[in-house]
Amino acid sequence: MPSALSGQAFLDRVADRLAALPGVRAVALGGSRAQGTQRPDSDWDTAVYYRGPFDPADLRAVGWEGEVSEIGGWGGGVFDGGAWLTVEGRRVDVHYRDLDVVEHELAEAQEGRFRVEPLMFHLAGIPTYLLAAELAVNKVLRGELPRPAAYPRALRESAPPRWYGTATATLAHAKAGHVPKGAVTQVAGAIAVAAIHTAHAVVAARGEWVTNEKGLLHRAGLRGVDDIVAAVADAETLFAESVR
Repeated sequence: MPSALSGQAFLDRVADRLAALPGVRAVALGGSRAQGTQRPDSDWDTAVYYRGPFDPADLRAVGWEGEVSEIGGWGGGVFDGGAWLTVEGRRVDVHYRDLDVVEHELAEAQEGRFRVEPLMFHLAGIPTYLLAAELAVNKVLRGELPRPAAYPRALRESAPPRWYGTATATLAHAKAGHVPKGAVTQVAGAIAVAAIHTAHAVVAARGEWVTNEKGLLHRAGLRGVDDIVAAVADAETLFAESVR
């Protein structure tokens, strides 16, 4: 059963416990609850910002039910691990954020430089300026964190052509390599990936921060791609039935 505590009281207890972990300098609330768009059943997305060594064993020792990854357990890179927990009957995610890495990527974003790294559940992967986006939109619960004053002009100039370029290349490869072979699944996948890349380009050109792919096509005005992917899926079904 969920805790009888109010949402704020529950969040305060979680934030206090996370802030007490060795090495943690700040705790932040992210996701829909930080932006005021949550549903009653939404997760509580949190992040611990640490300086120097951070041992996930300390988080595991708190005794909350769930999975706690090691550093790098979610593929490495800037998104270097976290935990999926149940705390007093409520779902709580904890993301690890190395402050040295965060400060470096914030400085890189200010200069318009970024990488795209693979991450579970993300079609396009994540731009490393996601760390700056989190600082801009998330709510600091404990400690202090830097906050970008505005979306960097240099990033508005560098990100859109890069995202558009990878989207175009992805579709060109699918047209040349997958379409002639009737590789319907690969074609559908290429369309989906190219759509997400294009959506990143659109919102970057507007100077809007993105922290994940949820709702990204809608924000970019690209939900019409759903109809295209559905048509490809129908073609795949017809092909599968024809070869039975």
